[in-house]
Amino acid sequence: MVEPPALDRWDAAAAASIAALLVVAYVLVPNPTVQYGTWLVIFCIWMAWFVFFGAKWLYGP
Repeated sequence: MVEPPALDRWDAAAAASIAALLVVAYVLVPNPTVQYGTWLVIFCIWMAWFVFFGAKWLYGP
C-alpha cells in the first residue's frame, strides 16, 4: 500500500486557519449566525484540503 505524503506548510495553513476561525466565532464574536457561517467556511477549507491532499497522494508532489 502506498504511504500517505508528509504534511507540509499548506496542511499547517489549513489547520491554523480553521483554528483561527473557531477562535473568532466562539471567543471574539459568539453569535449563532457568525458560528454558522464559520462552519460553512471550515467545511469549504476542509473540502479543498481533502481534494488537494488526495491529489498529492495519488499523483505525487
